[in-house]
Amino acid sequence: MYETIMNHLMDVVSVILFIIGFSNLLLHRNMIKKIIGLNIMDTSIYMLLATQGYITGLKAPIITDGITDATRYINPIPSGLVLTGIVVSVSVTALMLSMTIRMYREYHTLDLDAILMQVRKKDLT
Repeated sequence: MYETIMNHLMDVVSVILFIIGFSNLLLHRNMIKKIIGLNIMDTSIYMLLATQGYITGLKAPIITDGITDATRYINPIPSGLVLTGIVVSVSVTALMLSMTIRMYREYHTLDLDAILMQVRKKDLT
């Protein structure tokens, strides 16, 4: 059992990070903490993709010394997915933070329950 966990240590760490981020996203009412939880989840997925795409002993897919045999290189798709995901994640985080700032200016709180109460109060009047 110990050897199996050690062979898949990065996978286990990725799952643990995902659970931490997901629980943070679900259990906290503060918008900033929810954004942090979402970023932890993103990072765990990128870590999982990067570790699955890496194969010990193989090189990056850059042809050197005239070697064109595809079995000597790692698959570049997981790395490309990770890079694209990071760019999208940064953009989404920036958008969420800017919306959080606007919500704070409007409602003077970052607590989602308090914001919902204020919105319902406005709708009733």
